[in-house]
Amino acid sequence: MFVMRAYKHPEPEAFVLERVLYALSDPVRLEIVRHLAAVAEASCGELDGGRPKSSVSHHFRVLRDAGLVHTRSLGTTHMNSLRRDQMEARFPGLLDAILAQRG
Repeated sequence: MFVMRAYKHPEPEAFVLERVLYALSDPVRLEIVRHLAAVAEASCGELDGGRPKSSVSHHFRVLRDAGLVHTRSLGTTHMNSLRRDQMEARFPGLLDAILAQRG
């Protein structure tokens, strides 16, 4: 039997501004966050943009470690959602200001 590992997600009080800004400074990660801001949740496959799995895994780890994304396992699929409420509670207005910008 194959068991998916549970991902670690920091508590909102452990979110670090520099880590959040670093995570959002990469165009691929910002694109993922923008997509997640528009949907309730999405699979890694919906968000990979045709990129290699190893690259996408790295981007999701950075986003999770910063507190921006929550990943849960649903069978063999990883479902991701934006932790908008927790981010807003920790850094009011930050995510909305970043998402309002168009590059």
